[in-house]
Amino acid sequence: MAWAAIVTDNMFPTRYAQGICRDDPEGGDGRITCRTDNATLTYYMDSKNPGKLEADDKADVRKSMKYDFNPTDLKVKEHKSPVLKGSAETDIIYQESSSKLPRNADGVTWCNDAASSTKCDQQYVRIRPQYTRGMACHETGHAVGLLHGDQAYPKKSKKDKALGCMKTPVGSNQNLGSNNKGNINRTY
Repeated sequence: MAWAAIVTDNMFPTRYAQGICRDDPEGGDGRITCRTDNATLTYYMDSKNPGKLEADDKADVRKSMKYDFNPTDLKVKEHKSPVLKGSAETDIIYQESSSKLPRNADGVTWCNDAASSTKCDQQYVRIRPQYTRGMACHETGHAVGLLHGDQAYPKKSKKDKALGCMKTPVGSNQNLGSNNKGNINRTY
C-alpha cells in the first residue's frame, strides 16, 4: 500500500500523548491509550446481552472495516466467536451499551490485555445504541492507536478535516481519511 500524505502525526504515542498502555481497571473510561499489537486486526461483534449488536450495527462495523481499515496495511478479519485468552486473542470486541460511558461520550475504547507500554493485545469498543459507520471508524481508530487532534503533532483542532473519522464530533458516515491511512501504514 502506498503511503498517503500525512498532515499531522496522530498515532500513539506523540509528543502530546505520552501515556503508558496498560489494562484499564475501570473497564472503559477511555483514558488509557494504546494501539493494537500487530498488523493482523481481528474483531468480534458481541452477540449476547448486555452488549449485543443488532444487524444494522454489525453492518456499520463491517462497512467501516471493509472501506476504511481493509484498504490500509492492516490485515482485517472478522472472528465469528471471540478468542479471549492466549497469544492470538481477538484484537477488538465491539459492544453496544451505555454502561460505564461518560455522559459526554458516544463511545469508548479500552485495553483489556496490555502487551507493552504502547500496545494492547485485546481492546473493547463500547458505543451507545447509535452505531454508525463514523462511530465504528472513530473507535476502531482509537484501537489501532489514532488520536484526536489536540493530541496530534502538530496539534490540530478536534474538528480539523484532516482527521477524517477521528474528528470530534464524528459524522455518521465519516470515512478514515488519507492522514489516518498514512499514519496506519507508517506504523503497521
